[in-house]
Amino acid sequence: MAGMWTALTHSLCELGESPFWHPHEGALYWLDIPGRALLRTRGVLNADVPVERWPMPQEPGCIAPARRGGLVVALRDGVYRAPSWGGALQLMAPAPHDAATLRFNDGKCDPLGRFWAGSLNEPKTARDATLYCLDAREGRQPALQPMLNDAITANGLAFTPRTLYWTDTPSHAIRAWDWQPVTNTLGAARVLHQFADKAGCASAGQPYGGRPDGATLDAQGRYWVAMYEGAQLLCLDAEGAVQQSLPVPAQCPTMPCFGGDDLRTLFVTTGRKGRPPDELQRQPQAGHVWMTRTEVQGVPVDFFDD
Repeated sequence: MAGMWTALTHSLCELGESPFWHPHEGALYWLDIPGRALLRTRGVLNADVPVERWPMPQEPGCIAPARRGGLVVALRDGVYRAPSWGGALQLMAPAPHDAATLRFNDGKCDPLGRFWAGSLNEPKTARDATLYCLDAREGRQPALQPMLNDAITANGLAFTPRTLYWTDTPSHAIRAWDWQPVTNTLGAARVLHQFADKAGCASAGQPYGGRPDGATLDAQGRYWVAMYEGAQLLCLDAEGAVQQSLPVPAQCPTMPCFGGDDLRTLFVTTGRKGRPPDELQRQPQAGHVWMTRTEVQGVPVDFFDD
């Protein structure tokens, strides 16, 4: 299925997240949350490709490309428009949460051009993380509409034409909702897959497989999820059955995406912040972006419309 992983030499982050492949630029974009930076590759993609870093005034949680150029960026205190790389940030919608304890985390655009961003409770003391949707199409006034809540750490967002996937990482569960994209309404939810937590694995005498973090879809509609602390990516079908486990050379993968001209290069961001020294000694390239070639094709990134 996949060959050897290659680390991008200049891609080191404390906690890489939110990667996407920009088809018009032939560039990979991602971010470093605690490092407060957006990053992108420049030039022909290989292990030694140069990487640009754009410092942010706050922690970025997620990013997406905009159809009119530039990016949309969810920072701690709101969602911003970045018309050009390195330029001014324009606030579109302030965050409807207390930025002292909550910040934005995982997010992306849906196929109709709306931007979705979930939040994260940093003290992990309350289930007040929420998934929001921002619609700025056809002259609409941008506002963050709450769509789902009762979570601690929003993650794993992905869309098929009729399904929305979302994860509250500490719950170790991936959930799926029936979704009507035109009306943007959510129906019945189901648990796509429930993973065992650390205590459950220990009591069963099994190694811990990690907890679900960021995700993407392939062209067959399968759900690829990074298993944080599990050193693997998992591929699940629409019924939640694990089709494949792909080991990753870092203990904490955070989010995959497909890219390259043929969408058959699989990228995954990873983290190193807060990891034990002995683990980092074994995995000195933790925190880098890794890539490998695959037989399966991904789906192109969805653009923000405004």
